[in-house]
Amino acid sequence: MNWTVDVPIDQLPELPPLPADLRERLDAALAKPAAQQPSWPANQAAAMRTVLESVPPITVPAEIQRLQRQLAQVARGEAFLLQGGDCAETFADNTEPHIRANIRALLQMAVVLTYGASMPVVKLARIAGQYAKPRSSDTDALGLKSYRGDMVNGFAPDATLREHDPSRLVRAYANASAAMNLVRALTGSGMASLALVHDWNREFVRTSPAGPGTRRWPARSIVV
Repeated sequence: MNWTVDVPIDQLPELPPLPADLRERLDAALAKPAAQQPSWPANQAAAMRTVLESVPPITVPAEIQRLQRQLAQVARGEAFLLQGGDCAETFADNTEPHIRANIRALLQMAVVLTYGASMPVVKLARIAGQYAKPRSSDTDALGLKSYRGDMVNGFAPDATLREHDPSRLVRAYANASAAMNLVRALTGSGMASLALVHDWNREFVRTSPAGPGTRRWPARSIVV
């Protein structure tokens, strides 16, 4: 599926300038040496960047601030951090069954860890944007440009598909937005209910020494 976003690229809106302190921090970060950069044309990349600056964000400040508070709890030893997901996501696997399965696996592990560690578990998923990956070499064994993730080039061993294409940034945005919205829908519609997660427990958990304890967990929701 060739996802894109409906933005009039020839008539992009004028954007307000960033706050001075944020602009300064961003410029300082961009000035640092950066390895593993795609070799795509700078003018094409700049055009795609302008498009991405014009579309709605994938997340909002309130969600970021909530994660910061939760990670602060982890740093203070008041919570446990559970991170999981695909090493690198692909556009082809950005489907409801795949995303649901990943979220379900994280919730299953979180229940066991909550019981074992006797503390809240902060769940951090590698999802909705993990479309790029570093490589130790610019070329692969076939002499083609290395696959650097769907955000940069194609996986198939074809010279044309392996060219670094900045338009994939917009496709990555569209896929990440869809994935993030599905995650919100799944976790906000009862999927994180502990009563439901009980039904998912795998056989080895039910029959393990900790099995009787898992059946005594209170039927409450897991904070996502």
